[in-house]
Amino acid sequence: MDLKSFKEMLKKICLVLFIAATLACKADPRVTATVEGSNNLKPDAQQSIVAKELVTLIENYHYKKVALNDSLSSVVFDRYLKALDANRTYFLQSDIKDFEQHRTKMDDDLRDGDLSAAFYIFNVYQKRYTDHLKYAVAQLNNKFDFSNNETYTYDREKMPWFASETEANDLWRKRIKYELLNLNLTVNDEEKNKKTLKQRYDNLLSQLSKTNNQDVFQLIMNSFTEAVDPHTSYFVPNRAQEFNEDLSRTLEGIGASLQLENEVVKIASLIPGGPAFKSKLLNVNDKIIAVAQGKTGEFVDVIGWRLDITVTKIKGPKGTVVRLKIIPAGQELTSKPKIIELVRDKVILADQSARKLVKTVTQNGKSYKIGIIQLPAFYADWKAQQSGDPNYKSTTRDVKLILDTLKKEGVDAVVMDLRSNGGGSLQEAISTTGLFIKTGPVVQVKDGRNKIEVDEDEDPSVAWDGPLGVMIDRFSASASEIFAGAIQDYGRGVILGTQTYGKGTVQQSIDMSRVISAASKALLSVQNNKINQNISKSAPQFGQINLTMAKFYRVNGSSTQHKGVMPDIQFPMTFPAEKFGESSEPSALPWDTIEKSKFEAVQNLSAINKQLAQLHDERLKNSLEFKYLKEDIELFNQRDAETSVTLNLAKLKKEREEQEAKNLQRENQLRVLHGLPELKKGDPKPKNDVDFIQDESLKVMADFIPLSK
Repeated sequence: MDLKSFKEMLKKICLVLFIAATLACKADPRVTATVEGSNNLKPDAQQSIVAKELVTLIENYHYKKVALNDSLSSVVFDRYLKALDANRTYFLQSDIKDFEQHRTKMDDDLRDGDLSAAFYIFNVYQKRYTDHLKYAVAQLNNKFDFSNNETYTYDREKMPWFASETEANDLWRKRIKYELLNLNLTVNDEEKNKKTLKQRYDNLLSQLSKTNNQDVFQLIMNSFTEAVDPHTSYFVPNRAQEFNEDLSRTLEGIGASLQLENEVVKIASLIPGGPAFKSKLLNVNDKIIAVAQGKTGEFVDVIGWRLDITVTKIKGPKGTVVRLKIIPAGQELTSKPKIIELVRDKVILADQSARKLVKTVTQNGKSYKIGIIQLPAFYADWKAQQSGDPNYKSTTRDVKLILDTLKKEGVDAVVMDLRSNGGGSLQEAISTTGLFIKTGPVVQVKDGRNKIEVDEDEDPSVAWDGPLGVMIDRFSASASEIFAGAIQDYGRGVILGTQTYGKGTVQQSIDMSRVISAASKALLSVQNNKINQNISKSAPQFGQINLTMAKFYRVNGSSTQHKGVMPDIQFPMTFPAEKFGESSEPSALPWDTIEKSKFEAVQNLSAINKQLAQLHDERLKNSLEFKYLKEDIELFNQRDAETSVTLNLAKLKKEREEQEAKNLQRENQLRVLHGLPELKKGDPKPKNDVDFIQDESLKVMADFIPLSK
């Protein structure tokens, strides 16, 4: 045997000895109890290894340099319970008392790869969930009295856990009564509605039985990573594949991201350029309660369904029709639902393009033409660029072409509309900023070693040097905040809107197969682990982590993290900061500052901005639209603070009719204001292209044009 062969044989022997030693020393799981009435799901060997590796990665490479200790363990514990039962409608106080023994042991369990306690907690949850749903189905055999003055508490997030089964059953009895009342107000056929509810709960039980250990592992890891910071995320293999496809491939559907809240699917965001966005029929926080295929398909009730299953129902091939039954944002489930029809299409995330619009504004007897560039994201076709395509698509190229067109059209000012722009390419944010300044730093990036890198615009050409405005809102994030912050710091333009999201951290995607050792992979092979048999070959076999590695800072030294960008001209914030945005996340990294970059401001707009704000405030005093906007915000906050609803049919019906009459009156007043015909009760509401925030922003720009000269 030659020396090379001998070394190879020696390596194999060492590997076998390592595996044998590992198997021999492997500790028994800390929790071995089973739960009657549950599927008693258990973790597998691969999940154990991934959990240990994630602890190592986060402790050593996360920006925070966080230590997994008893304090963080307690946070992970609370997040896990909230992920399972955020509304406190399943667990009993006795369950929580039993779980408390694990509060400060989650850190040790994760470090050891022992997930038995977390899986035990899930199995208890599954039992309670099953028991409550079966009880709910049994209640449908009873007769209901909708004339008494009972109330149903639908929001129990801040209430104590159930003291007993009796207390839990009373709430679930009222929940069934509420859901039946809700259906009765829409369709006056109680027996049919009872069948709908039975099908709804049978579906929930069916979906629950399909839960697998990957679903549970995802919940556990989310609770761990989100306890560290809201943007560090682990994805099990199939979820990792979906995440990566969302970043790179063409999606077919309606172009909306969804979330589950109190077992009701809500619109989390609309993808610019998608069918839902173009239709203007859907809005953030609209509730989807039923889905139908084609123009004539029967509606399927989706309340209480698993989110991924509902998404599957809504997605579909390009050109096909899907109908949705929705409850508009801010309205109760008892409100009359709207039916909307959408044609599915390809939604190319990389090709969300800048669009232009030109409007004329008359101010103080003078008319101004203002060009609006609506920018839904900072995008770039990197593959086309790397392949040498001279016409590759990017934000900077598209915006420059639009600016050239607007100059030919003779506009007096330009407004960049970055509302709901969640970010995208950092490089595109930098080069797009460069269209409005000569040269200079745009953003600073500080990594976990406190090393600071300054990214600059090095192109001295300027595509637009005239009056500039930038519109932002609470959902303008990341790259949008870098652009808006730089324009503000350079004094290059006026920032209009509300405080931005405050997402000032940088993540790096890591395929876990890169950090799982060869010995661990061999160990899994020896144990004949089969959890990957249903995983796509293109999916990361050990999952993927998006790890926070750095923070963004403006050229003035201020972080965009947590605080975001504050506008020069402020509008009322529709979505409260304590519930939306980075500041609503307990684990968010803090705001801080570093030394400012060396840059030369174009001008100091402080005095002009003060004048603009005074004119803006004066104009709003007599604005009917502004009055209604404030009323909407007050109503949103009022309803958000409510936790219960009456179960009296007459009262609920009266409340709904009064609200519908008020909405119609307001709609008609606004239509008259804009020269549109009034609507009658029952008329479908047409598409409304009136954008009060944009219209008032253009008036601010009309004030700015003469002042800037």
